[in-house]
Amino acid sequence: MNKPKKPSASKPKGRRKKAAAIANVPAAINPRHHPDAAGIDVGAEEFVAALPPDRSEQTVRTFPSYTSGVEALRDWLLEHGIKTAALESTGNYWIMLYDKLTAAGIDVYLVNARHVKGVPGKKTDVCDSQWLQQLHAAGLLRKSFRPALEIVPLRYLMRHRAEMVEHAATQLHLMQKVLTEMNLKLHHVFSDIDGVSAQAIISAILAGERDAHALAKLRDRRCKSPLQDILEALNGDYRAEYLFVLRQAWESWQQVQKAIAACDEQLAALVGKVESQVQTTVPAAPTKQQHRLAKNSPNMSIFQAGWRFYGVDLSDIPGVSAGLISTLVSEVGTREQMLSAFCSAGAFASWLGLCPDNRVSGGKVLKARTRKVPSRLARAMRLAAFGLQRSADPMGQMLRRFKGKLGKAEGTTATAHKLARVIYGVIKSQRRYDEKEAFKVSPQKLARRHRRLQEEAAKLGFALTPLPAAA
Repeated sequence: MNKPKKPSASKPKGRRKKAAAIANVPAAINPRHHPDAAGIDVGAEEFVAALPPDRSEQTVRTFPSYTSGVEALRDWLLEHGIKTAALESTGNYWIMLYDKLTAAGIDVYLVNARHVKGVPGKKTDVCDSQWLQQLHAAGLLRKSFRPALEIVPLRYLMRHRAEMVEHAATQLHLMQKVLTEMNLKLHHVFSDIDGVSAQAIISAILAGERDAHALAKLRDRRCKSPLQDILEALNGDYRAEYLFVLRQAWESWQQVQKAIAACDEQLAALVGKVESQVQTTVPAAPTKQQHRLAKNSPNMSIFQAGWRFYGVDLSDIPGVSAGLISTLVSEVGTREQMLSAFCSAGAFASWLGLCPDNRVSGGKVLKARTRKVPSRLARAMRLAAFGLQRSADPMGQMLRRFKGKLGKAEGTTATAHKLARVIYGVIKSQRRYDEKEAFKVSPQKLARRHRRLQEEAAKLGFALTPLPAAA
């Protein structure tokens, strides 16, 4: 017969019972910040919504993701007096629900899933919805930025256009691959495979032309390559399988170009419908290159759109091109919408993920890297900063200095951070870009520079003496 074990002297019964009693007490969250808040767990097939505990006998319900289910969920929230709801940005399943609830007058908080992943206990959809409701009622969730209703279609089409441009680039790469296997070195004698000369020659080859002299006559008059080099580049192997793949890639590229042109027309119509306070014409640029559209830029008056949206000509800023302005217009919106969403340049840079995300504990910096934010505007900022490598203005000098000090990627991100702050400051102040104002030396920076000079002089055995002030 087994004898009962005696309790250990190091763990008395009283202490064990007390610990168990404390563990059974649920953590209380103050729900006074948003008393009429609901939490919704978003899924591909169903939505799980949770009400405040004192609002109904059945505080958690599951609705299908069909349109009828979304409308039933909306009516159920309105029936119980819900004024705000929090939901996770899961894929693109939340878009229909977000639009329906917003149209019904419910303030929707679209939150990042990383901010609410610490739910205690079992991981179920019901627990997630209740945890969302508790956190939102206590005011612990941040609302993700979503542009105004009139900007959402513009952003959607601009992102769709970017995907089509990537698909067109894939077809160009396939054409160049086939031409290389045919030993037709068009990319050696012409600057672009999608240029006027190369496309005319490819079209003639697919039509059956094989004579090098006849093909060379199709080049543009501005072509600078010697005729003999072009003739040598057109001497290749015209096998049937190569021509078949080349034709398919070329036809696919032509079709995508037509789709991009139609998308540009729709984008121009949407930009014209956006209301703005500035209705004048953008001032003339000092150089023709400043208002030049790039090859992959939308075929529309994008500089005029930027002038209408923000009241300043952003192309005055080094690195800001038509591509960056089009991305800024479609991702953020007008000046009033931008300033209402971001209270400062720091908040704007933080949303882009371009500023350091410092983590400090015990007086030590544990981490100072930037956050990984999948932002199209941040990517455009980095590309704009990357293009300043050979620029002689202060922004280009900053890029080269940061790249030498921090590294290539880190220096580009730091310059993009500075570029984002300059853009925000120009839009907010409604003043033209002034490089002296953007790169003025602050008293703190000047004091640090003096201290470094004094330390270097002391190491070399010298002492610095300030000059008398000029009269």
